[in-house]
Amino acid sequence: MVPSRRSSKKIITYLALTLAISSISYYVMISTGSAQSVALPWMWSPWIAAIVTQLLFRDGLGEFGWRPGPLRYLILGYAAPWIYGLLIHTVVWVTGLGGFQARPFVLLGIPMPFVISLVVMCLLGLFPACGSALGEEIGSRGLLVPELAKITTFTRTALLTGIIWAVWHCPGVIFADYHRPAPRPFDLLSITISVFGMSLFTAWLRLKTASIWPAVLWHGNHNLLIQSILLRMTVDTGVTGYFVDDFGIGVLLSSLVMGYVFWSKRSDLPNTTIASNSR
Repeated sequence: MVPSRRSSKKIITYLALTLAISSISYYVMISTGSAQSVALPWMWSPWIAAIVTQLLFRDGLGEFGWRPGPLRYLILGYAAPWIYGLLIHTVVWVTGLGGFQARPFVLLGIPMPFVISLVVMCLLGLFPACGSALGEEIGSRGLLVPELAKITTFTRTALLTGIIWAVWHCPGVIFADYHRPAPRPFDLLSITISVFGMSLFTAWLRLKTASIWPAVLWHGNHNLLIQSILLRMTVDTGVTGYFVDDFGIGVLLSSLVMGYVFWSKRSDLPNTTIASNSR
């Protein structure tokens, strides 16, 4: 089979399986109105679809990119959410768009001093956060990005991945509680735009390193910091929902800047991928 045709068939198979498997979670979240109740099986649906696709096409599971890759890119993946997360929330706290509260976290049922609990949460919380994110990343960056890069440019690879990733999130935003106090149309538009910027960054990491782990570290730490730790430290003053969390203007602008920076570095990608020839 012609390589490009094989990749196209593989991508279509993966997308069909992802839709079929995710539909179980969609049914539950639409019925109950709760995306949180099926968060883990929903996030792991792309992983199951990717595994089945590889087996159907008799390809090795090692193609997902299990090697860690260069240390500097692992650090980049981990550090990126700290940089834009702290910037976003510092601006929100200083300007009064949201208040700051040093509320301690409860660990093992015991309230702990704020600084200690914050450090513990940042260290221990990363493992389950990355475990959850791994399901999405095996599908999107483990299978989809490398296969798309075989048949099209880096820009199209990232944007197509972004479209698919955004559509996959839509039922949770539209029909369930995967949104924030801001109007739902605003949340839907915001997360869609944010996903495009994030897709440029994560596709670049995957193709540059041939590893999924920098993207997994980014995704897990983003979810931990943006959705849990920094959000917990922020008091809603009425307009805060427009600026923080996955749906806020802060993440939207940060993802666009980050996406543009790494899109402009597409010529640094290995010559073995079509992505390096994109303009």
